[in-house]
Amino acid sequence: MSLKIDLSGKLSLTTASSRGIGFGVAKVLALAGSDVILVARRREELEEAREKIRREADVDVNYVVADLTLREDLERIAKEVSDIGYPDIFFYSTGGPKPGGFQELSMEDWDHGYRLLVYPAVYLTRFLVPHMVERRWGRIVYLASLAIKEPMSNLALSNVLRISIAGLVRTLARELGRHGVTVNGVMPGIIKTSRIEELAKDISQRNNVPLEEAYAMLSRDIPAGRLGLPEEIGYLVAFLASNYASYINGAMIPVDGGRQVSVF
Repeated sequence: MSLKIDLSGKLSLTTASSRGIGFGVAKVLALAGSDVILVARRREELEEAREKIRREADVDVNYVVADLTLREDLERIAKEVSDIGYPDIFFYSTGGPKPGGFQELSMEDWDHGYRLLVYPAVYLTRFLVPHMVERRWGRIVYLASLAIKEPMSNLALSNVLRISIAGLVRTLARELGRHGVTVNGVMPGIIKTSRIEELAKDISQRNNVPLEEAYAMLSRDIPAGRLGLPEEIGYLVAFLASNYASYINGAMIPVDGGRQVSVF
């Protein structure tokens, strides 16, 4: 008997999914057979993302235009998603918060970081969980960061606030496991997204080296010898969303090509 991840008949909600990791995850979930609801701020990018997925997967693809930092937009997500159907799978992702050291960041920066990284995760989870519990089946996966294990220089907001996601994972895993709902987190390494591509171009220009060498510089400390791809996050999420992963609950899993050096 062959093994195959089959998410046919499931509905997935993925945030920050018009591009980057969120898009890569949504595409893989769709290729596994799940209908998907995309969420992002720009309608044009969402329409383009929807068409890309439709060209590769024979599933329903809907989207909601929303800024996760705005309470009224979170309320609209809940309303529009309710009209489509209550998701079985929830993948939560956001863009990165403002860089900077602790003393460089204002209280407004901290407030915005909380509203970007933590509050939307709690709000949307509270909306989705009752329906998963009622069905006695659900999968929640949060995108976190390696900064949870190894704080990174000049990223104080990410270092501090993303740890809350790990706390949310462990708390919900204990509360929801008996209801057939699993909750896990993914800690990506350096993934080849538009943000990293811009960083590579900047390195190339500043050091007067070819773009390929700039990418090599970014991947120098990665045992795998290369950057990760958004779809490689998606493969893990699709597995965690499948019945094969029903006993994986409360885990924080790195996808970093071996870059993390801490033992625990």
